Amino acid sequence: MMNYAMALDYQNCINCKACETACKEENGVQLGADKQRIWVGITEGSIFGKSFVNLYPSQCNHCETAPCVSVCPTNASHIVAGGIVKVDPDKCILCKGCMEACPYDARFVDDTKVAVDKCTFCDHRIEEYGTTACQATCPTNVRLFGDLDDENSDLVKLLKKSRFFFLKEEAGTRPKLFYIVPESENYARQSISHDTKIYTWDEYLRVYRNVNTQGV
Repeated sequence: MMNYAMALDYQNCINCKACETACKEENGVQLGADKQRIWVGITEGSIFGKSFVNLYPSQCNHCETAPCVSVCPTNASHIVAGGIVKVDPDKCILCKGCMEACPYDARFVDDTKVAVDKCTFCDHRIEEYGTTACQATCPTNVRLFGDLDDENSDLVKLLKKSRFFFLKEEAGTRPKLFYIVPESENYARQSISHDTKIYTWDEYLRVYRNVNTQGV
């Protein structure tokens, strides 16, 4: 069984929009800023009078406990092989319950399909290319797609040597977008809130996989 996820080394993001463009081209997404399967969030602030900008590449978190799936009255939102959350446009009645339930604002209405749309981890191209269009296009290697259950995957190898966190973890959705803690102490301080839980791979396994890693 596969368990697909993605790590985001967001410190490397330069907001070039290549990922967004590749996603639209690959998946036939409508043009417009309000029609996005993936996007780069921007927050601004200052520390001791010095301004900064944080970039948070994001998309559907393909949550293991997906509220969008549980609220859907027609089973249009469902989970397929690999733990990928998808929408069946033929079953979608545009009630928008899934859009309200998603804590990541990862869904939008596709006017051509008359249905809700979202990221699918490019599941149609995984077998042939092994990754998503957004990862393949990113010039600074921000995104890394892979199988959480494969110890030899590049994704797991990265997570084993990194510290990481999740956005809106308090929502209890068990998200699968892993944000890599920046190597730059300043960037980490300005982009991660004080109450954010930081994980190592072993800690993640204990919390999310209920695995005792003592002695490993």
